[in-house]
Amino acid sequence: MAAKDAIKDAVVAALKKDGWTITDDPLRLDYAEFEPEIDLGAERLLAAERGVERIAVEVKTFAGPSRVREFRDALGQYEVYRLMLRDLHPDRKLYLAVSERGYARIFETEAVRRLTAGRPIPLVIVSVDAEEVRRWIE
Repeated sequence: MAAKDAIKDAVVAALKKDGWTITDDPLRLDYAEFEPEIDLGAERLLAAERGVERIAVEVKTFAGPSRVREFRDALGQYEVYRLMLRDLHPDRKLYLAVSERGYARIFETEAVRRLTAGRPIPLVIVSVDAEEVRRWIE
């Protein structure tokens, strides 16, 4: 099984354990000439007065040889998808889903901390082995 498939399966299971319903796998966007697919769409019912919370989740493995390239590509993809969602699905918040290992490899580096200071990227950090959400970072 490919690394991305393995982590995606774990992310789906973790989100379900966390009370989310997977509504789209993948979440297809039709944006003018572009038709990208975000890995997952999900929602969960909140307190009655708050309604339904909707998210979109792009899964990243961060297992390749170049941390710079992986972060650059993920950041660019995140920003493009965020802008498209703003227009097409303004009720959905976009998250990057990463394993604990991927988070440590990329997001705990000094370089990424400096590059994202003042520009946070919402993350959901998942234990692949336990198939559980470990942290939500807004």
